[in-house]
Amino acid sequence: MQRYPMTVEGEIALQNELKELKSIKRPAVIAAIAEAREHGDLKENAEYHAAREQQGFIEGRIQDIEAKLSASQVINVHDIPNTGKVIFGTTVTLLNTETDQGVTYKIVGDDEANVKVNKISVNSPIARALIGKEEGDVVVVRTPGGEVEYEIELVEHK
Repeated sequence: MQRYPMTVEGEIALQNELKELKSIKRPAVIAAIAEAREHGDLKENAEYHAAREQQGFIEGRIQDIEAKLSASQVINVHDIPNTGKVIFGTTVTLLNTETDQGVTYKIVGDDEANVKVNKISVNSPIARALIGKEEGDVVVVRTPGGEVEYEIELVEHK
């Protein structure tokens, strides 16, 4: 079975979402289905069909999260000595060599990735180019807009 890397924070977030789905959302939708059934004819009951659809989404998400958690390999970057090398879980500060613009990314698992908060997937082109490199190295990243050259300024274990 293939293992999927995940940070400690990512595991906690998935466990919290799973707990909310099982303890809050699932009982709420079951109650909504029971209430809609009391309204009579189920064939033309839009509330019933909407609640059943919502139940399907919730059950699917529960199964998805449970599968991801069972196949995850949780990596705590704080347990790994900081050698200045880019690895899974590190926070990397980059400098675009053309524009002198800096950017900071944390390399995380696929489910945790969110570019809006500067978390990129370990499988993204930028992360793949960075993994294994060290502070001071220059990395060329192939993007849809062409090649971009970055210098690795800082590697942190945050």
